[in-house]
Amino acid sequence: MLSETTDSPTSPLQEDEDVVISHPAAEPQPGLNGNTVRWYDADRTEPYTRIAPFQERHDTSVEFFYKPITLTALTIGLAALAYIAMTQDVLEEGRDKRRIGAYAALVSFLMFSMIQFRDGPFVRPHPAFWRVVLGVNLLYELALVFLLFQDLDSARSMMALLDPSLGVPLPERSYADNCAVTVDNIWNAIDIFCLAHALGWFGKAMVLRDYWFCWILSIAFELAEYSLQHQIPNFAECWWDHWVLDVLVCNWLGTYLGMKTCQYLEVKPYEWRGLRQTRGLRSKARRVLSQFSPHDWTAFKWEGTASFYHYTTVVLLLAVFLAAELNPFYLKSLLWLEPDHPFVILRLAGVFLCALPAVRELYQYVNDPKKVKRMGQHCWLLLATILTELLVITKWSRGVFEEPLPRHVRWAWTVGGILLLLYPAMGFGFPSARRYLRKYNRKRKAKTA
Repeated sequence: MLSETTDSPTSPLQEDEDVVISHPAAEPQPGLNGNTVRWYDADRTEPYTRIAPFQERHDTSVEFFYKPITLTALTIGLAALAYIAMTQDVLEEGRDKRRIGAYAALVSFLMFSMIQFRDGPFVRPHPAFWRVVLGVNLLYELALVFLLFQDLDSARSMMALLDPSLGVPLPERSYADNCAVTVDNIWNAIDIFCLAHALGWFGKAMVLRDYWFCWILSIAFELAEYSLQHQIPNFAECWWDHWVLDVLVCNWLGTYLGMKTCQYLEVKPYEWRGLRQTRGLRSKARRVLSQFSPHDWTAFKWEGTASFYHYTTVVLLLAVFLAAELNPFYLKSLLWLEPDHPFVILRLAGVFLCALPAVRELYQYVNDPKKVKRMGQHCWLLLATILTELLVITKWSRGVFEEPLPRHVRWAWTVGGILLLLYPAMGFGFPSARRYLRKYNRKRKAKTA
């Protein structure tokens, strides 16, 4: 009876098998039904037009932090604005309210950034934190665009409105007055900026995650100081201050500690248990602190000599980093800012926070082109910010830095540029040309045979 039921053409099992065999799954086709969709006739309600965020995975150990609270945040924000703007116990009548109005506008913009911007590559401590970082970067870029259309005197006056102590010319200090190698001179050269050097290179190592890259950048920055000391007197240092105190001590120490931290985070065992699954007060406290550590870690292998594309990426990234290092020196010199002014420190800290997700996005954009089709938002905006800083400095430097580059500096940078172009030509251009000629000759012989 079982065989008769199985062989029967009207049995349900046979009908199910025929359905499966006669209707195979269709292969996905590009566009809509195999037709190319143009931007002006695309239906934005269709799912194929959805732009997926860079980071689609969440930190599942704290899933309750990912519940949408956009309306709740809007209600709380409007209530706070209404209370501050409409009650006299916060704002006294007759007082200048322009400053607090500007602060409220900035906070409102950052709140919108936190709620509505796309996620970046990081999920710890929360994607909303990195959305705020992106919002801060955007505000700084907009401020630079505004300053780009101002003259230098107007910009100095505006800085004095933010801080009344500004707007006063500052004396430029040179560190190359007495270069004798004595204990007193070396001791006098050690100051708080040595610690700043070490901390800065610790941050650069965390951003770049590559020993060679950090060493090349460190040497390139010292060479840039040699080249530009005729414009910025602070760049004039003794030889032992350049190469011993800066490169071999401060920069090396910061790079070493930064790379050791990267190596630890690379091999560290990660646990993604939530706070509710953790038992004990000490374990819960440790879990709360781990929320401010990376969710996972990716080691960078830039491989600048692997291909012409990677070589170009590494050289351009080196140039952008070098510009980001030099820009604050020019800005503080033009705007009469002390090196330890809060504006200078905030700029350095902000660029560091923006560079963390930006370089991560650039690395994935370069090394995973099949998955990443466009440059990430953090990387794009930070690149625009550094280039806008260069435009502002170039405009304001007219009439301030009139002394041209010394001849030996021009020759040195010309030779360096030729070497940068000669290496890819010898390493990638000529081998590719030889392979092309061999392939062409083989095809030619095959036709004549």
